[in-house]
Amino acid sequence: MLKVVKNLYDYRELMLTLAWKNIALRYKQAYLGIAWAIIKPVTLMLIFTLVRAFVGIESGDVPYPILVFAALLPWTFFQESTSDAVNSVVGNTALIKKIYFPREIFPITSVMTKLVELGINFLILAGLMVWYGMLPSIHILWVPLLLVYTVLAALTIALAGAAVNVYYRDVGQALPVLLSLLMYASPVIYPLQLVKDKLLTQQAAGEWSNALYTIYTLNPLAGIIDAFQNAVLRGTAPDPHAMLPGMVSILLLLPLSYLYFKRAESFFADVI
Repeated sequence: MLKVVKNLYDYRELMLTLAWKNIALRYKQAYLGIAWAIIKPVTLMLIFTLVRAFVGIESGDVPYPILVFAALLPWTFFQESTSDAVNSVVGNTALIKKIYFPREIFPITSVMTKLVELGINFLILAGLMVWYGMLPSIHILWVPLLLVYTVLAALTIALAGAAVNVYYRDVGQALPVLLSLLMYASPVIYPLQLVKDKLLTQQAAGEWSNALYTIYTLNPLAGIIDAFQNAVLRGTAPDPHAMLPGMVSILLLLPLSYLYFKRAESFFADVI
C-alpha cells in the first residue's frame, strides 16, 4: 500500500498532465462543453420522475426529484469513471511503448478526473436543496468518506477491467452495458427502504429474504447511495447494515484486482 502511495506521489505531475488531457479531449469540439456533465444526471432525473408518476414509488419525506438526483451523483461518477478507466490503458498505447512508469496511473487518473464533473453536479444538488428548502445537517461530513469509498469501488473494477481489456477489447465495449443493467439492481430509481420493507419487514421471499437482502447489499453502490441520501438529504448517519456487505467485498476484491493488474502489466507493451 505504501508503495502504491509513493508511486502516485512520485508521478503526480504525470497524473496531472494526463488528467488535463482527459478533460480536454472529452470536451474538445463539443459545442456544449462541460455542460454535458450536467445534462446526463438532470435528464435521467426528469425521466425517472416521469416514470415514477405512473409507477408510484414511495420516497418518504424527501421529494422524489432531489432524492433520485442525489442517487445519480455517486452512481454516475462510479459508472463513467469505471468505464473510462477500463479503456485508459488501451487509449494510451503510444505512451506505454515509449517509457516505463507504473501503469496503474492510467486507471487511477481516469477515476480521479471524474471528480471534476462530480463537483459540478454537487452544485446542482445544492441548488435543488435551496429550491426545496432543505438544509444540510452535521451528517454531511460523511460525504468525503463516502466519496473515497466510491473511488475504491470504481478502482476495484477498473484495475482488473483495464488489464483484461488489453487482451480482450470486448470488455471495454461490454462494461457500460453491464453497468447500466447494474443500475436497476442499485437504489437509484427507488430508495433502499423499499427493498428493506419487502425483504426484511414483509419477508417477501420467505426464508430467503434475509439472504437476498445481504446479496443485494454486496453491491457497494447500494450502501453508498443510501448513505449519501441519508447524510445529505435525510440528516442521518449511514446505515451500517447496508454498508457492511459491500465494504467487505471491496476490501477483499480491491487488493486482488490490483495484484492482477500488476501481474499483467509486464506484458502490456507486447500485447498492445
